[in-house]
Amino acid sequence: MIAGFSITSLLLILLAGIGAGFVGYAVGASSLVSYPALLAFGIPPVLANASNTVGVVGTGIGGVMGARKELKGQAVRSITYVVIGAFGGVAGAFLLLKLDPSVFEFAAPVLILLSSLIIAINPRGRMQAKQAAADATAQLKHIEATEATEATEATEATEATEAAKRATTPTAPHRPPEQLVQPMSQDSWWVWLGVVAVAIYSGYFGAGAGTLALAVLDAAKIGPFHKINALKTLIGTGANISASVVFIIQGAVDWPAAIMLCIGCFIGGYIAPSITRKIPANIMRAAAVIAGIILTIDLGLKTY
Repeated sequence: MIAGFSITSLLLILLAGIGAGFVGYAVGASSLVSYPALLAFGIPPVLANASNTVGVVGTGIGGVMGARKELKGQAVRSITYVVIGAFGGVAGAFLLLKLDPSVFEFAAPVLILLSSLIIAINPRGRMQAKQAAADATAQLKHIEATEATEATEATEATEATEAAKRATTPTAPHRPPEQLVQPMSQDSWWVWLGVVAVAIYSGYFGAGAGTLALAVLDAAKIGPFHKINALKTLIGTGANISASVVFIIQGAVDWPAAIMLCIGCFIGGYIAPSITRKIPANIMRAAAVIAGIILTIDLGLKTY
């Protein structure tokens, strides 16, 4: 026995952490796995929530290390999100320790369900699909026109035809807008309010915070799904680290459980990017929606 836990129990928490880390990075729902696992081992809700916050720090650290490809070229935005997350996490942690937890517990299912619906509707994706269809139609017409011209021209004009075609055909493929992450200067004012709110929520309650962050960044047209998925991890990482400091100072952490959970979350978070980047964005989006709905039902049953 180690501080009241058997070796088997600690290994099970480690395994739960690996699952939580993977799910947390992939669809933003670490607590769907980790929080119920801690409760199952008899840890009181508030202590479990604080210990869970310390544990899922591993998800953020592992996820960021594994998502270097998705975060490349986003240093300023990444640092900004971590800083906002850190300040929001402190505020949220104090709210958890000082206020009645039922406040956010009642609001959490509604917020998570709303976020899931926003991700499912995906207005940005619909607009991009229409634009892609229009671009494809224009390209097809261009190809047909070129082929018709080549068929009617004489053999001696081949070189001139080729020169004209090179002049009217892009020399390099156009990079589709969905592959870009927009500059921070183009972010709407409400995006920053949303990021701050997510950071505070992460420190206070945490369950479904990744889903909320995904919804905010996706609705704001920040970038493609896989990249905003990596960016959302930064908000939670900053919030969880700073909130963990508060919980540690207040002595509200069950250390054996938190340490094993953190190790497992690091492993799961680290391996997740290399796997999820191979999965089509639509499938990842559907998984995020399903995870959000499951978490909504789970929290709703416990709260209402």
